[in-house]
Amino acid sequence: MKATPFTEKHIALGAKMAPFAGYNMPISYTGINDEHAAVRKNAGVFDVSHMGEFILKGENALDLIQRVTSNDASKLKAGQAQYSCLPNDNGGIIDDLLVYCIEENKTYMLVVNASNIEKDWNAISRFNDKDVEMHNISEKTALLAVQGPAATRIIQSLTDLDVLNLKYYTFVKGRFAGVDNVLISATGYTGAGGVEIYFEDKDDDASKIWDAIFEAGAEAGIKPVGLGARDTLRLEMGYCLYGNDIDDNTSPLEAGLGWITRFTKEFNGRAIIEQQKAAGVERKLVGFEMIDKGIPRQGYEIKDHMGATIGHVTSGTQSPSFGKAIGLGYVSTAFASIDTPVFIKVRDKLLQAKVVKLPFA
Repeated sequence: MKATPFTEKHIALGAKMAPFAGYNMPISYTGINDEHAAVRKNAGVFDVSHMGEFILKGENALDLIQRVTSNDASKLKAGQAQYSCLPNDNGGIIDDLLVYCIEENKTYMLVVNASNIEKDWNAISRFNDKDVEMHNISEKTALLAVQGPAATRIIQSLTDLDVLNLKYYTFVKGRFAGVDNVLISATGYTGAGGVEIYFEDKDDDASKIWDAIFEAGAEAGIKPVGLGARDTLRLEMGYCLYGNDIDDNTSPLEAGLGWITRFTKEFNGRAIIEQQKAAGVERKLVGFEMIDKGIPRQGYEIKDHMGATIGHVTSGTQSPSFGKAIGLGYVSTAFASIDTPVFIKVRDKLLQAKVVKLPFA
């Protein structure tokens, strides 16, 4: 297994470690519920250095991004980021990703899911017929997400960059905690506010930044947070997890990602997705909450009141914030309306649930 620049920190803190996307990653420290509450109410630090980062440079960089992603990256100015996806030839989703505009029309950073780094690189390279300079900087890039209502105040104390006034999906670059060339982005996967911090893993910079963040946040009670709470936090917001809620066989329209699918430009898979929009999709990703007691898990069947299968669960958990079980799943479009009763097959029982509006949080 690979290690991140912070692996020794996690082990020293007594984290429960497990393999994830080829990395030895922290799942929890003091417990998922405790860490979840810390982020919702205060601030928590996630090591997400396993994520992938690509740099695309040159006069045709934007053109390449436009042809391989669903969103319209031409709207981006320097210092802005965008959520998007990489559609495949069949209109499915190769991956979801962030596009950062470092220099308008010239330099961009793409942030992709850890398990898809090689797949995404190959998918983008396939369309690189105009000599765009591509660099996979994943192995040498460290990434910390500092999330929660107190996060930006803590981070601001470590830099002269204006972090407190960063608008959602914008970023700044500069000196942070004594380290140069750090990118601080008003993004995250929790819905609790905060930033993500990218920097090159060299010398002792990772340890320096980690220690500085925890020292600055000590009085506020900042906590390290593992992937377990990352999952419960994102699920409460209804955010898709690649491999669970979206994959190569789900389209952006089925997944409720029509808002990042722009037909004002040409992109791979556009014709098929446009046909889906015209005809309507046969299934949709919905959020649901359990009425009967039981935890929905990925792969469980979703049934109608007659017991006929109408879909399947893609993600599910006991929500730490609400004290009830919630989930995401694909259902036939006829059952996708808010308040529609559905039933989750848990072992041999059909447990009642209902479709609810996202986000849960």
